[in-house]
Amino acid sequence: MRHVALDEALVVIADPGVDLVALDDALHALGRVDPRKVQVVEMRFFGGLSVDETATVLNVSPVTVRRDWSSAKIWLYREMTGRTNDELGSI
Repeated sequence: MRHVALDEALVVIADPGVDLVALDDALHALGRVDPRKVQVVEMRFFGGLSVDETATVLNVSPVTVRRDWSSAKIWLYREMTGRTNDELGSI
């Protein structure tokens, strides 16, 4: 695992192609449906925790974290792009 300084991470996050407002809105919407998935996204994406580390913090199995991570990414993508489940078949 490569450690990245916070300043470097902010440069990546500040990418003009990333709509942070849309991401925040999508995370809030997901939180109303499944708060644990939001915690997984925060720990994995923003916190840089591994699957095992996230599982330990949340007191769930690594399989549960992988499942939550996968479904959260799809849910957020769909929420942010407006795509339907049929259009997501190739993801």
